[in-house]
Amino acid sequence: MKKRSVKPIAALALAAVLLFSLLPISSTASAAAPQSAMQSYVEAMQPGWNLGNSLDSVGADETAWGNPKVTKELIQKIAAQGYKSIRIPVTWDSHIGGAPNYTIDAAYMNRVKEVTQWALDANLYVMINVHHDSWVWLSKMENNHDQTLARYNAAWTQIANAFKNSSNKLMFESVNEPRFTDGGTTDEGKQQALLNELNDSFRNIVRASGGGNTTRPLVISTLEASPSQTRMTATYNAISKWNDPNIIATVHYYGFWPFSVNIAGYTTFNQEVQNDITTTFDNVYNTFVAKGIPVIVGEYGLLGFDKNTGVIEQGEKLKFFEFFGQYLKQKQIATMLWDNGQHFSRTQYTWSDTDLFNIIKAGWSGRSATASSDLVYVKKGAAAQDKSVTLNLNGRTLSSLTVNGTTLQSGTDYSLSGSNLTFKASRLTQLTSSGNLGKSAVITAKFNGGADWKFNVVLYQTPKLSNTSGTTSSFSIPTAFNGDQLATMEAVYTSGGNAGPQNWTSFKEFETAFSPTSNAIKLQPAFFNETNNGTVKLTFHFWSGEKVTYTINKNGTNVTGTAS
Repeated sequence: MKKRSVKPIAALALAAVLLFSLLPISSTASAAAPQSAMQSYVEAMQPGWNLGNSLDSVGADETAWGNPKVTKELIQKIAAQGYKSIRIPVTWDSHIGGAPNYTIDAAYMNRVKEVTQWALDANLYVMINVHHDSWVWLSKMENNHDQTLARYNAAWTQIANAFKNSSNKLMFESVNEPRFTDGGTTDEGKQQALLNELNDSFRNIVRASGGGNTTRPLVISTLEASPSQTRMTATYNAISKWNDPNIIATVHYYGFWPFSVNIAGYTTFNQEVQNDITTTFDNVYNTFVAKGIPVIVGEYGLLGFDKNTGVIEQGEKLKFFEFFGQYLKQKQIATMLWDNGQHFSRTQYTWSDTDLFNIIKAGWSGRSATASSDLVYVKKGAAAQDKSVTLNLNGRTLSSLTVNGTTLQSGTDYSLSGSNLTFKASRLTQLTSSGNLGKSAVITAKFNGGADWKFNVVLYQTPKLSNTSGTTSSFSIPTAFNGDQLATMEAVYTSGGNAGPQNWTSFKEFETAFSPTSNAIKLQPAFFNETNNGTVKLTFHFWSGEKVTYTINKNGTNVTGTAS
């Protein structure tokens, strides 16, 4: 993965939306996978974590993309979190000498060996690879075939020799997210042929290098690490020709694209988003696992995290990770969380979002209950009323509801009928009695297993936007959120048609086209770059259910905004 930039598969976003909406739902239980030595190996790797944006950085050294140098303590701390495997992405490009030997700098090779050994010493399964080299230079293979292949072969010859006596808990991944479009290759068949050539060479080099490499697990990616059926079938066919029992297939998964980046109105973990997980991994299972080839999801997460982990609302985010984790566990597929430093601090060794980690961790052994929402909105000045949510119990039962250590009383503070949980108006009035807008209280729901679920009780009033002016490079709408939270934005020309980028939808991409701050909503330059001169009606959708309209007029680089 690049510095968590938009993945190649996202370029096909609209096509993906249409395609997956037509696919049948297929989430029936699968028969157990053939329990080969490699299948057992992969299941023992679960769960896994990525040391992203460190040794894979494109630049002078592992700090080039903002992370500190990797420490032995970091590796030990991630193992202490319960992780059983670590993927250490490595970009070799700037550390490879010139032709004809293409010698890897000894200091860099030793650094990779050092970090790898720390992980092995922590009793972790370890994956190293050729990472961003995929788009930096391997992508140019069609037009620079011989030199590219010679450089790739030289790199793997040296890597294989450097690690051939390492523990069998070390595995090699031939190339991360292999792609050739950056080099101008557009024909899919040609791209697959180039990838097959690289992988054949990779396997031959590693197996011939001797030592532990004769049986070392080798990880083979689909084209672009995509779980599309065509690309998985092509990878299965290529692997099958080797008749090698120590091969593992890999794909990456960043969710149903519109939900993953918050575009086209996909703000919630709805049935369509869930179906994308089940359909995708039923296909992964049937293509590989059921036929004796184990699978690792070498990276997973949400693409919106590239810009801000708040692109997807907290509760919806948690539901995605809960469902994803338990479903892949059913499918006997190992997963490796992509973390470029945004999740687990490389210096403090703490999680930036403990609720997210807790729900991921709970999924290693079972399911967690969730709810239709984690937000309970109470409008200031309105008549007090009960508020109901639907629990997704997932086989769990509710044990208690607490606020600041005080247990709520059934019948007085809430009622539960099946999966319908109702918070009584009297209790909500008490919790919001300070009159301060914003989050007033957190009700923690505990169950007979799995992670807790937290309901945020929020006192709000209708958000208020103000008139303003600015330029296409700097335009922010002064906003009093009044306790509310922005979900999405629509943009349409008053003369007709959708405004802004990706105009196949009126709902714009969160953070890319617009971004809320503490007291404003910023319209990004990317929004104006694809907006015509004229008048545009904006509709801001808030999580309370409120909708507020606003009008902007663009004239060259000048923009004026008028509140409704």
